Amino acid sequence: MLPAHVTGSSSATDSRQSSLIADNEQQYQSNESGNQPALGENKYVQWNGPNDLQNPFNWPLLKKWRVTLLACFMTFAVQINGTAMTSAAEQINASFHVSDELFPHSYWPVLSWNLGGAAAPLLGLPLMEKFGVRWSYLVIYVSLIIFLIPQALAQNFATLIVTRIITGGCSGVLANITSGIVSDVWREGRAKSFNTSLYIWGILAGLSVGPVIGSAIVAYVSWRWIFWSLIIFYSALVPILFFTLPEVRQDVILAGRARDIRKATGVAIYAEAETQSTSISEVLRETLVRPTRMLFTEAVVLFFGLWSAFCIGIAFMFTQSLVQVYSELYGWTFFGTGLVQSAVVIGETFGLVCSLYQDTLYLRSAKRNTKIPGRPIPEARLYLSIPGSFLGLTAGLFWFAWTSYPTLHWMIPTTSLAFIGFGMFCATTAVTTYIMDSYAKYAASAIAGIAFLENLFAAFLPLATQSMYRTLGLRWGSSLLGFVALGLSCIPLVLWVYGKRIRARSPFMREAAYES
Repeated sequence: MLPAHVTGSSSATDSRQSSLIADNEQQYQSNESGNQPALGENKYVQWNGPNDLQNPFNWPLLKKWRVTLLACFMTFAVQINGTAMTSAAEQINASFHVSDELFPHSYWPVLSWNLGGAAAPLLGLPLMEKFGVRWSYLVIYVSLIIFLIPQALAQNFATLIVTRIITGGCSGVLANITSGIVSDVWREGRAKSFNTSLYIWGILAGLSVGPVIGSAIVAYVSWRWIFWSLIIFYSALVPILFFTLPEVRQDVILAGRARDIRKATGVAIYAEAETQSTSISEVLRETLVRPTRMLFTEAVVLFFGLWSAFCIGIAFMFTQSLVQVYSELYGWTFFGTGLVQSAVVIGETFGLVCSLYQDTLYLRSAKRNTKIPGRPIPEARLYLSIPGSFLGLTAGLFWFAWTSYPTLHWMIPTTSLAFIGFGMFCATTAVTTYIMDSYAKYAASAIAGIAFLENLFAAFLPLATQSMYRTLGLRWGSSLLGFVALGLSCIPLVLWVYGKRIRARSPFMREAAYES
């Protein structure tokens, strides 16, 4: 692995490296006792002061934005492969003699993609933390491309289902690590807050735009070209990733620095991370036990998880329900019902723009924090989500339900999809940012528990769509979703009013606040 700090001209690199070696060798010698550094003293390679330019927090702004925007764009890109094939359900069914008459069998490849996305990050993310983001990301990304090939060449339906588990796992790891990249590069503040929102936009917009892209492809060529197009597009991004994605993990950068020093001087000096080993039981506790415990013992995690999971589930339900609604009302094919989902992306993009004002309200709340002066109040993360959930998600679902008449122009129910997209974005962003603020060092475990619920809803909720709309009808089927959204929209209201008391009762949030 190349040292993460090797950039620019070779002469400048050699100069910096010599300086780092000299600084750390002197540090080692000053603490040396015998052949090894004295225990209890500073025996590890560390940053050369608070302004060390190799620390990702101190990178030039242009580099930080380049890395962050690249990661968020890649999140958007890899999410497309989750839903793009839904626009080709009719063609795929015909190719493999599958029928959706009694059950939506065409959804099995999407379900398997979600199951892979739920399981793989539990193991993949800790490995990326240990071995570094750069090379792990590249290996997993290339694996994603490789396993798209059998999907394009599939001769039976089972091949699609099985290989989609693997590509779903790869996509899940690549998408989830973006939040870690944002945290590794940006300190707390407006930039980190916005980039977290941008990351969430990438997840939701990628899922929503998938059917749009898929429908445009199958309108002219075979369904197999959905996968071939993704293979070509993803392959074209490999050189960009290789040359522009640096290592962002501080432990891994310091480990690379220590290896350079050992190689150049022979001095047995190490980064702290190199001397620490994590057992399998510890990994399982961090990735499975604690998230599960928090999901069932922390009311905030559970109810926020249900709220967010419902939003993600709606995104996948639309791949089924919009086909039923628009084909029955207007006689549209998969091409039209795929394109109409662009309205959801428009709403999500409007939510991203509004998040700039939400960040302003959040940062202003620091003046009112009497417990920890200068730190924004976590409940201030929820301001935009309250109107977003009530007026966007809930009202949008009822609007969509009761404008589903063939006598009304198709733009009338379609406009409601933009409101729903806005509400989905506001709710999901509020969940992520509130959890990060309130749970601090336990946020990763809390978000892992929520992600499990999201993938569960995304995998299985759409399976009920076809029978729900057939049993209840177009209007009452969407209304049922509206009533569920109405109940879930009360969650941020409760936290807004009682959030301080709830945080005081949670052992995880109390400890996080104490250590802040």
